[in-house]
Amino acid sequence: MGKITAVVGRNGSGKTLYIDRLRKQLASDRVRYIAFTDSYGVNVDGQYYLQLRWNQHDIDHETPTAGELLERAYLLAGSDTDERRRLQSHLYELFHIEPLLDKYIITLSSGELRKFQLTKTLFANPQLLIMDNPFIGLDAETRDQLKQLLLALTRERGLDITLVLSKTDDIPDFVAEVTEMPDELVGTCADYYAHQQPVPAHVLSPECRDAILSLPDKADDYASDEVIGMRQVSIRYGQRTILDRLDWTVHRGERWALSGQNGSGKSTLLSLVCADNPQSYACDISLFGYRRGSGESIWDIKRHIGYVSPEMHRSYKRNLPAIRIVASGLKDTIGLYVVPNREEYDVCRWWLNIFGIAHLADRPFLQLSSGEQRLVLLARAFVKDPQLLILDEPLHGLDLWNRRLVKDIIETFCQRPGKTLIMVTHYQEELPACITHSLTLPRHS
Repeated sequence: MGKITAVVGRNGSGKTLYIDRLRKQLASDRVRYIAFTDSYGVNVDGQYYLQLRWNQHDIDHETPTAGELLERAYLLAGSDTDERRRLQSHLYELFHIEPLLDKYIITLSSGELRKFQLTKTLFANPQLLIMDNPFIGLDAETRDQLKQLLLALTRERGLDITLVLSKTDDIPDFVAEVTEMPDELVGTCADYYAHQQPVPAHVLSPECRDAILSLPDKADDYASDEVIGMRQVSIRYGQRTILDRLDWTVHRGERWALSGQNGSGKSTLLSLVCADNPQSYACDISLFGYRRGSGESIWDIKRHIGYVSPEMHRSYKRNLPAIRIVASGLKDTIGLYVVPNREEYDVCRWWLNIFGIAHLADRPFLQLSSGEQRLVLLARAFVKDPQLLILDEPLHGLDLWNRRLVKDIIETFCQRPGKTLIMVTHYQEELPACITHSLTLPRHS
């Protein structure tokens, strides 16, 4: 029988370095590793841009589908036997893979990508499986199912599993051993929780809170109280319905929680708001009081919006200093093609300090941990003091302290007049206290 261990620790504490050492010590074809950043794979990442998911006519039709890639991975991983086909069917059923098989990999949602990668990796029947934050991006039902599958794999196949977790309340209660970085063997899961220091109810300093509240109010150049207006909006790709006759109105100052199962269309809905989805021109949609297609550019829309998402995180592959990543938010670009002036750099450093990462300003982005990268991208979302914040799974990869810090920042920011929020998360406890409205999207077949 195999066992499940966990490696935990603060963002930047050395979890990734620990796992790198472990992988080198155990170099073997029977060791498999799933990292936070590898959902699309190198080849796809090399040509990825943020709007590609919504521009399916740009995708070469010879590009393999998720089903073809999974079948290829299955055949490469071992002999084609009845037992392995049963494993394949079991994994497809567990992760609801069937509806994804004819979709291009680039069109999958963040949660769907995680299911795809887990399924592909488990085909190899490894002896040791190292999983970096495997539960993020998965809805509650799928998280529970995954935990039960991991337990079954250790019992039935003797598989050893190491979980690398930033969100320590994701530690399954059946974990046999917990190591807290840097290199401290704590013991069992119960031992870890017994010695863990609770995170205070609020961690944002009074000085930072007052500084956010004291930011000067920005003059709006749109008169409408309606920030988002959608009337009978339907989005379809081929025979697949993503959104079906959706009516949704968001007014200035409202704070919305957007929820739904993996694949229910949350990211598609946000792509309409962020002007990334070309189907918006065929729908009855108004943003900031202007009907889509009435002459405004996507940049007219984006300058009102601060945005972060798993897709955006994956799109940042250039090793720029962290401060330049933040500065790109002032220009609404993924890269930074205009050198900021001194005043703009001062604003960037101010927000890096608010998020507790001022010391990382000059550190190359790709040398940061995934949690530190997420904090940098959050600073980017806030840097232009937007009227509308769109935060899609903003706490991915953050430890308990930083999750509380970011919630404090969101709650404080939204106390200011006219600030509107849309936030997506699969964890109810991650929602800030300022939420006033909610929308749950159904999943269509």
